[in-house]
Amino acid sequence: MRVVFSVKGFFSKGQTVRGFKAWSLIAGAGVLAVSLAWGLISSRLSDHSHPQVDPSAEDPSVAPRPFQISVPPPADRDSTLEPPDDNPIRFLDVTQESGITFLHQDGSSGRHFTPETMSAGVATFDFDGDGLIDIYFPNGAALPGIQYDPPPRHALYRNLGDMRFQEVSLQAGIDCTAFGLGIAIADYDNDGFPDIYLNNFGPNILYRNNGDGTFSEITHAAGVQGTTISGDLSRKVGAGASFLDLTGNGKLDLFSGNYIEIDLENYITPMKGHLPFYPSPMAYDPVPNTLYRNRGDGTFEDISDSSGISEFPGRCMGVISCDFDRDGHPDIFVCNDVFQNFLLRNDGQGRFTEVGLVAGVAMSPSAEMVANMAVDAGDYDNDGWLDFFTTNYEQQYPLLLRNLGDGNFSNETMSAHAGRSVFNLVNWGCGFVDFDNDTHLDIFIGNGHTDSNVDFLEQGGQYRCHNVLLWNTGQQRFVDLSQSSGLHDVPLRAARGIAFDDLTNDGDVDVVILNSREPPTLLRNLLNESGSPNHWLQIRLVGVRSNRDGVGARVQVTAGDLSLVREVHSGRGYQSHWGSRLHFGLGPHDRVDQIEIRWPTGDVQVLKEVSADQLLTIVEDQRQGSVDDRGKGRP
Repeated sequence: MRVVFSVKGFFSKGQTVRGFKAWSLIAGAGVLAVSLAWGLISSRLSDHSHPQVDPSAEDPSVAPRPFQISVPPPADRDSTLEPPDDNPIRFLDVTQESGITFLHQDGSSGRHFTPETMSAGVATFDFDGDGLIDIYFPNGAALPGIQYDPPPRHALYRNLGDMRFQEVSLQAGIDCTAFGLGIAIADYDNDGFPDIYLNNFGPNILYRNNGDGTFSEITHAAGVQGTTISGDLSRKVGAGASFLDLTGNGKLDLFSGNYIEIDLENYITPMKGHLPFYPSPMAYDPVPNTLYRNRGDGTFEDISDSSGISEFPGRCMGVISCDFDRDGHPDIFVCNDVFQNFLLRNDGQGRFTEVGLVAGVAMSPSAEMVANMAVDAGDYDNDGWLDFFTTNYEQQYPLLLRNLGDGNFSNETMSAHAGRSVFNLVNWGCGFVDFDNDTHLDIFIGNGHTDSNVDFLEQGGQYRCHNVLLWNTGQQRFVDLSQSSGLHDVPLRAARGIAFDDLTNDGDVDVVILNSREPPTLLRNLLNESGSPNHWLQIRLVGVRSNRDGVGARVQVTAGDLSLVREVHSGRGYQSHWGSRLHFGLGPHDRVDQIEIRWPTGDVQVLKEVSADQLLTIVEDQRQGSVDDRGKGRP
């Protein structure tokens, strides 16, 4: 087996590299051993400029994903487990009857500009406070060489109940034609109404929710339009974004990821024979991300330098903020494309240290920088610690990273059988979701190639693909139930961002998929229609001293010997947002003995003896929650 180590483009201007640790795969009996360790490197690298790279230059880094950096193991290393006789999870494609007519456009004109490949994320949230989860679809925009009439627009769909939706974009004041990429939702001003942040190709946008079903665009007043090395925001290619409360002061701060900078005016389309292709990410220098501190007066301050965030440039794709080490401070996991992942540890004062390399989440087990796309955090083994799952490019395994509880992670992709079925696919959105309410988090993976020419460029290549469901057996193993769950009955698409929420308030989690260049896919979870005996509980937090959304709160639910942990996140997966309501599958338990909430302020609140099968609203400092009976549907 051949292991390739590539560090081209690894370092960037002014970057200090610390704590590098790499692993090498030792052949013979399939034994994995440590063969290479990189020591601490504290000296700063010499400055160099960041010119726009000519994608057609004679340089191997511009080839279309030039190296296959992982090799599938023998079958006995990742054998397929038998699915259950009666698959409890079944999805129904309800897109056509949902009323959703959105069509994604990526601006492609044949020039093969890199941002076309990224498409966008998607967000699910209750924008109007009626108890029903609504949907926001970012859209692309015209790039040089193509014109649209009318121009593509972002779309906000109001949930009418029973999987029926109505577009209300213009009525809501969202007349957005920006090239949207990432999206995060949070009530940044603590007025009780969720706001929208869009991380774009070009200047970013912040929409403030007015509380009457409309939004106001306040980007420049808030100071969150984005940052670049070149100083030209038109070159900024955004990525994922995440709201978080850096210091527990009740004000939500904002991490805004950046992918690359690109100069479209001087762009030269690379060719392979007579076919154009997209250049490798390695054709572009890494760029720093941006961290904004919420001043509490409706404005933000760029603290990228003082926080240490700017010391770690990369090619950000997906991002999530979560407290991986349970010290009470939100940390940040940054997926990077053909670059090391970052795990940025928060010291509680808003200063970050990169610990991804020493923690074992930065690279593949063979010390390769892979093309990470999306990341989600969840406790898939129910041990009380948040684990990570990241998606990757074709011929690369996703990473299932088990949190060991001591600051380190173990790659369990092979042992958990969480990789073989997507090895030959380009993976995008993903999520830890308990689809059958059996107490175990399953994994959903969206797939689709970057290049519509792949059918001609690669033997066996496929632009449109089936998505994948990995069912959690509860024994730290996953089984592919994609076919039996109905995913193979869904029209083939090229998926990008995915969101997971209970769109019908019936106690099971549904799926929304943004597809590149095509309509989205809306999947209804038929768990309750199948007569499942499993119970559930959903929790909506309302902060008082903490931020209003409870972003960063950790909730532990106990029922008998069952203990489940969830955390409130804002921004996750592939540049998407979902899950502001926490969902707990309870299996046979029809009551919960205890709910413990650790709020972002550090305060702990405990509720006792709570009935299952309800949406519970818990207000900070109140002794008991209230049943939320909104959102039963409209006639």
